[in-house]
Amino acid sequence: MTIAPSAPCPCGRKLAYERCCGRWHAGPEALQAPTAEDLMRSRYSAFAGGLLGYLRDTWHPSTRPALIEPLPDGLRWLGLDVRRHVPQDADHAIVEFVARSKLGGKAERLHETSRFVREGGRWFYVDGNMG
Repeated sequence: MTIAPSAPCPCGRKLAYERCCGRWHAGPEALQAPTAEDLMRSRYSAFAGGLLGYLRDTWHPSTRPALIEPLPDGLRWLGLDVRRHVPQDADHAIVEFVARSKLGGKAERLHETSRFVREGGRWFYVDGNMG
């Protein structure tokens, strides 16, 4: 699935995709989300748009799976609620969020507290704890 540049951004901010997460997905600002929260939101939008390459490129190499499986056909992402963004120092942060999706008529809710690290000026997703 692709996201139209002028469509509302899936991450829930009141901006068009191209002005919000789309700029981190492609173009001169690609992979340069300025905060861990921005990266988390852009990863949610990448899930919504099926951008597996972006998910791979923003996953820290120390925890990145060898293969990122394609998402199931028919999966719809319904919304994102960022509960908190806590910078721990200049290069470490946590982001707690709830992501809602639906597959085959069944609603799902993913509640995670994720760890992020900045290396070489870029933020990476490290891992997360559910619940």
